[in-house]
Amino acid sequence: MDYLEVNFTLSPYEEFIADLLMETLGEIGFESFQLADQQFFAYIQESNFNQKILDDKLSKFEYPVSIDYNILLLENKDWNEEWEKNFFQPILIDNDCVVHSSFHQKVPEAKYDIVINPKMAFGTGHHETTALMLGELLKMNLGKKNLLDMGCGTAVLSILASLRGASSVVAVDIDDWCIENSMENIRLNKIKNIELRKGGAEVLKDVHVDIVLANINRNILLKDMKFYAACLPTGGELYLSGFYVEDIPMIEAEAEKNGLQLAYFKEKNNWALVKTIKK
Repeated sequence: MDYLEVNFTLSPYEEFIADLLMETLGEIGFESFQLADQQFFAYIQESNFNQKILDDKLSKFEYPVSIDYNILLLENKDWNEEWEKNFFQPILIDNDCVVHSSFHQKVPEAKYDIVINPKMAFGTGHHETTALMLGELLKMNLGKKNLLDMGCGTAVLSILASLRGASSVVAVDIDDWCIENSMENIRLNKIKNIELRKGGAEVLKDVHVDIVLANINRNILLKDMKFYAACLPTGGELYLSGFYVEDIPMIEAEAEKNGLQLAYFKEKNNWALVKTIKK
């Protein structure tokens, strides 16, 4: 398949605005991003690219920033090889969990060994929010617990939850590509107790779990937190990530509205994870 490389230049450049723009681009088919000096590169299959939709998204971007871009058609490559050389290297979480791809040759040993072929989908453990969530899962007592993974991406969180003893996992994502990629990764790791659902909060009506993980973005979390809370019993746990430390007061206020109490938060490079408990 042929890919386009789109080089985005922002003025003024701020990392958090670049992150938000990448999140927006992910909604219209862009599959991976590479940061550079005061700019970033975004990659999309040529067949999925629509410049009119891109321009419409950029015109509605809510932050006061000037955005310029250039488009380059890339030669056909072995994308697994490109990932291995340039981006996706094995990652070790708390010395207990290693996340790597099937094409990696040198992989550190760890108690939990997870194989992820990301195919540009989000969730390899490299992003701070995924690493924070993986770290929390390593500390949880998941025996006989049922779990919901919202915005599952590659299903890496669901897979670790299953390996750590969760009774069942419901993994949800709105994106076709993520669902397809999750299916492959679940098979690669020989997991049998993960149910995949395509959609958003509307697919949760019959879901009742002990723990909810939601690693998405601030606006969706604020909009859909009431649906996550409805899946939990009293004492159930909701872990939220995908936002910055400065967003925590907003997240906490919405949690309180929905009968959730802040237990603690953690941060990594200004990205935050919040644990709440249903009252």
